[in-house]
Amino acid sequence: MDFERICEGDFGRKVCVIGAGTMGGGIALHLANLGFEVTLLDLTPQSAREGFDRAKSASPPHLYLPQNESRVRLGSIEADLEWLAEVGWVCEAVVEKLDIKRDLFERIEPLIAPDAYVTTNTSGLEISLLAEGRSEAFRSKFMGTHFFNPPRYLKLLELIPTKETDPRAITAMTRFLEERVARRVVPAKDTPGFIANRFGMWCMYKAVHIAERLGLSVEAVDAITGPFLGRPRSGSFRLNDIVGLDIMQDIAGNLIARCPDDPFIGVLQAPESLSYLISKGWIGGKVGQGFYRREGKEFLSFDLGTKAYRQRQESELSSLGDLGKLPLTERLREAIELRDEVGEFLRLYLIPALEYAQYLKAEISHDHLSFDRVMQWGFAWELGPFGMLDCLKSGATGVNEGPFFQEGRQLDFAGKYVSIPEEPEYKSLQSFSVLEDAGLYRLRDLGEGVTAISLATKMGTISPDLVNALGELMTSGKVERYVLTSEAKCFSAGFDLNFFREKIEQEDWEGIDRALTELQQLSLLLGQTPGCAAVFRYCFGAGLELALGCPVAAVDAECQVGFPEARVGLLPGGGGTARARCIAQVHGTQEIAKLAGRMMLGVVQNNADAARAEYALRDTDVTVYHPDRLLFEAIALARSAEPIATPEWRALEGPVAGMIDSAKSQKRAAGEISEHDERIGDKVKSVLARATSFEDALDRERDAFVELCRNALTFARIQHMLATGKPLRN
Repeated sequence: MDFERICEGDFGRKVCVIGAGTMGGGIALHLANLGFEVTLLDLTPQSAREGFDRAKSASPPHLYLPQNESRVRLGSIEADLEWLAEVGWVCEAVVEKLDIKRDLFERIEPLIAPDAYVTTNTSGLEISLLAEGRSEAFRSKFMGTHFFNPPRYLKLLELIPTKETDPRAITAMTRFLEERVARRVVPAKDTPGFIANRFGMWCMYKAVHIAERLGLSVEAVDAITGPFLGRPRSGSFRLNDIVGLDIMQDIAGNLIARCPDDPFIGVLQAPESLSYLISKGWIGGKVGQGFYRREGKEFLSFDLGTKAYRQRQESELSSLGDLGKLPLTERLREAIELRDEVGEFLRLYLIPALEYAQYLKAEISHDHLSFDRVMQWGFAWELGPFGMLDCLKSGATGVNEGPFFQEGRQLDFAGKYVSIPEEPEYKSLQSFSVLEDAGLYRLRDLGEGVTAISLATKMGTISPDLVNALGELMTSGKVERYVLTSEAKCFSAGFDLNFFREKIEQEDWEGIDRALTELQQLSLLLGQTPGCAAVFRYCFGAGLELALGCPVAAVDAECQVGFPEARVGLLPGGGGTARARCIAQVHGTQEIAKLAGRMMLGVVQNNADAARAEYALRDTDVTVYHPDRLLFEAIALARSAEPIATPEWRALEGPVAGMIDSAKSQKRAAGEISEHDERIGDKVKSVLARATSFEDALDRERDAFVELCRNALTFARIQHMLATGKPLRN
């Protein structure tokens, strides 16, 4: 058997997902986003269609682009199993029933290609039991693939082989899932619930039990177990609603039945509040109410004492604010010692959870790093349990072992330190050495002649001082090849609005024009040196104008991209209007009119592929679907990049200005835009439809930007955005 065949060529590009339920539909659409040819089968053609339609309408959405659904072929288990012969991977995701899954595998084994893999997407059934009765060849390439829901957004995948899975198959499947399915793979042992559900579900139940015991509100517990603990804002009770209380109950019941010798398993007995909510059918977000209930734009909270909903109350735990600004490691050490409700909750919840991880680790995981990664990648914890134990060095817990991690090494289960394998494709920006810290930006050595130019401002904000500093850098000869990126949690939130507010108050129109001219020139300078922008999370306004100046951009798939300037009464004035027109012009006059409509509304796209489809990115820019490989891919692109010429400006055919006016009138009649939006639209039109060259377009967008700055309505929008963080439509 050619175990590596799935990783090469087109064989692995054809996959079949069996089961069109919540997980199956989500997996199918995630794979379609990545360019796979997907077959989605369910019991009947009707049930396949219904499951597919549910997946398409899910919130948050599974698809990057609506047209990606065309990559999914629907069929039925009864009529279309012969299609399995065409695919390199069959991912089974039917109902969590051992006999149903076994019967299915018996039916499909004679039909699959000799080199095809079969995996089961199960959250807890033992993989070895599912493979019973199958041939040796089948069992050698069979394993569990535990995706997390929704697959598009959660990067963790637990890979669970059995003792009969060929090691070469494990290696090949790991590579395939990492490189082509864009997941972070953690190997787990074939035990009930694997790592994520065995430990993660226990922690979810434990928080509810302790909240009931202490009489704490759901808001208070979520405040403690959210960002304060280095976890998502959903905390504990909101997470329960997201997962679904019925799903929690099913998983817990399964674990209780299959882990009778676990002395801590009693925690998974249903807390009183959870039982009550389930009895009422209030099982979480999918029915609109669980521990929280949505009413309009507000959430009501379930009172654990009265068992009634009430107005949501902000947490009054003062120590959260006092300690919240400390680094997580310091925060944990101090919080666990607090003599208040926060400290009491953590001693009763967090310490037992960490001790349970210590008890479980050898049974369910291969090493401490794998255990921590599951909680970090699957539950978005900043630190896993063993990282937390390393922080709590004071002996606050009953765990006497450690430290578990030490300078590139981890403690193995035999008590010896072993090296953590290097993973160059997943290196973070901060792991590369700093060559120069210029204050507003840093230079880092990325190797082989490539330098990171990383913005060091808050939210990657662009300012005139930063533009001038980068302009000097790009003409200094210091940088031969580069990756333009950011030290912040996003690439760039755009230009500093405080600058424009101050210049408007001073009526310094020349100062605004000068700043825009320098921004346009920097964008052109970036194109004269081989390099790549590494764009992530947010790429707005001036940040996007700089990214588009680079020879190529590598863009994280989930990055929000666009020109939102109209929301503050402006248009892209640092080259963005002109560049977007150059991108759109090859697609025809009608597309230019649509582009104008988006610019007058300040539309931002919520993913890279959608941004490219709406001409906020170039066809040559690269979407990076793997959430942890952006920098790695950007470095590779920078090494092969070549300088680019000034964008070509093409004359347009047809009445572009008239089409823009028509679209503008329709939006105004429908109440979608205001009179000031129309004014912005007129300025956009003057660039897109009236400019005769790229240079003329740059001049026009600067002039339009300055003229809009003179308008009191624009100034009001800027002030409102700075004060509230929200747009004003006046």
